[in-house]
Amino acid sequence: MSFTSPETPKILREFLTYHLTIKAHSAKTVDEYFLDLRMFLRYIKMHWGLADETPNFDDIYIADVDVEFLRQITSSEIYDFLLFLAQDRAGRADVSAGDVGISAKSRARKLSALNSFFKYLTVTTKLLDVNPAADIDQPKFRKTLPHYLSLEDSVKLLKTVEADEKNRNKTRDFAILTLFLNCGMRISELIGIRLTDITAGSIRLRGKGGKERVVFLNDACVSALNTYLVHRKTLIPVERDKNCLFLAAGQGKEDGEIKRLGRTTVHDMIKKYALRAGLPSSEISAHKLRHTAATLMLGSGVDVRTLQELLGHENLNTTQIYTHIDSERLREAAQLIPLADYGEIKNKSGGALPPDAEQDG
Repeated sequence: MSFTSPETPKILREFLTYHLTIKAHSAKTVDEYFLDLRMFLRYIKMHWGLADETPNFDDIYIADVDVEFLRQITSSEIYDFLLFLAQDRAGRADVSAGDVGISAKSRARKLSALNSFFKYLTVTTKLLDVNPAADIDQPKFRKTLPHYLSLEDSVKLLKTVEADEKNRNKTRDFAILTLFLNCGMRISELIGIRLTDITAGSIRLRGKGGKERVVFLNDACVSALNTYLVHRKTLIPVERDKNCLFLAAGQGKEDGEIKRLGRTTVHDMIKKYALRAGLPSSEISAHKLRHTAATLMLGSGVDVRTLQELLGHENLNTTQIYTHIDSERLREAAQLIPLADYGEIKNKSGGALPPDAEQDG
């Protein structure tokens, strides 16, 4: 169900429209807000005994929720909601039937949605005086480090494409993997590239929320793109997709129709070549190639601020996770510290450091 449905409370519909049109958040982000806040409002009606007798939580009617209803919500109800999520709410559909409770990371996302909603009502529209979610701490969860390919595996992946003489899309696939591994772009950014976005040495990308940025191309990217563009001239795309950079033979009404390349085709292509290269294809995706590019750039000396711009991260904290994954460089740095040879220095001096030196540390 879309948030524009009549079953969505007017106040919630206005909040989501604000984020979509004024804050320029992506449709995916707005949809996540919608699902999280709809669940919260259904819980409150159930918690207060206001829901019609229905055996299904997802059928609870919330279209009548208004400002006066929201004014009664306190931090206590939000804590109760978080407890419900942790202990009673069913998790993913693929978990065991007896498993309940969603992850701390998912609870943190829903709390962020609540905070944003009540902030909108108190600060932006001033319909409420108090934000009941403002002082609630985020649930703690373990942040996992991004997975990435080594330089050797990245080279192996590219060489596997080069060796595929039977693939008529060889130059396209090689250009795609080259851009992923050198520019760290998102899959949505890659399939959205238009011919008019390309200059002699750069590409204009459209990131999350429609935000644009320019990435500069190294020699490998320029060479791969030029080779593909020669092949692309032999293709005749449908009118609506004639300006798209990457094309594919579609499954439309007309057999062999040439149209914009889709996500599924890109994902399938990556897994196909990962399998041929002897890499764990089930673990490799376009997003993993983006992580690979970020890791390789950081390992080559790119500073984290520059990396933030390259990747199109709005928050530096998102980029800083990559500073924790280059363990080999950290290990090497530890060996470069003068005191790394402390044991040898002590033996050559005939004993341990003076007691005063140990105390002064």
